[in-house]
Amino acid sequence: MTVYVEDQRQGHDFGRVVTCAGVLEGNRVSRISVRGFAVASATAVTTVGAVMGVASGNAAQSSDDNFEATAADTTLLADIPVGEQAQVQVSSLSEQADVQAAAADSLAKKSAEETARLRAAKDAEAKKEAADKVAAEEKAAKERKEAEERANRSAVRDAASFSAQGSYSVSEVKAIARQMIPAGQFQCFSNIVDHESTWNYKATNPGSGAYGLVQALPGNKMASAGADWQTNPATQIKWGLNYMNSRYGSPCGAWSFWQSHRWY
Repeated sequence: MTVYVEDQRQGHDFGRVVTCAGVLEGNRVSRISVRGFAVASATAVTTVGAVMGVASGNAAQSSDDNFEATAADTTLLADIPVGEQAQVQVSSLSEQADVQAAAADSLAKKSAEETARLRAAKDAEAKKEAADKVAAEEKAAKERKEAEERANRSAVRDAASFSAQGSYSVSEVKAIARQMIPAGQFQCFSNIVDHESTWNYKATNPGSGAYGLVQALPGNKMASAGADWQTNPATQIKWGLNYMNSRYGSPCGAWSFWQSHRWY
């Protein structure tokens, strides 16, 4: 396209030709070429306006400037050169990849948290089952022990079943004790008596006044088991067994305490 502009400044005629060639692609003109044509046309019109403005004043200058600015600012997304378009596309794909990667990371994190939660719940359940099993076993063992103790107590003889004698040897006193003390508790009872009186049912502590096989203090406390507490070892054994059971749970409980304190 050719535009002819007459310039008559200072009485001279000047011919100015403005040529704007569109780049043809077959029968199509690219949008980039059209934009170039628009800019060239705006430039040409601005030039004409500038020449006419010499005669008519500066009023047309402002209008022409606005037109040129509008033409220059008319930029479409399609006007981006092909190379830059490729860069924009790559940037867009990169952003999409980042978004997808972030989503994948979030999903993986949630999955890991859920897996950890399930594992913790499973571990807690396993620990509870193990604790319940231990508690059940301990309860069963306690019940068996109590049953054995009840059986032993029912099998032992009472002090009243022994005939009173004028005197008793150590072996005779021990034989009575074996028949009165549950089998599982006899050794503990014997250990205490060994230390307290060496199986002498008339043993007396001159300092404290403790008396008998188990060194009751005072000795007359054994009267609760029988009036013959001073002369009958069976009565002393009965009282001593009751005392150990009530205070320590059993002769073995009393023996455990004695070993730590040297008294019971």
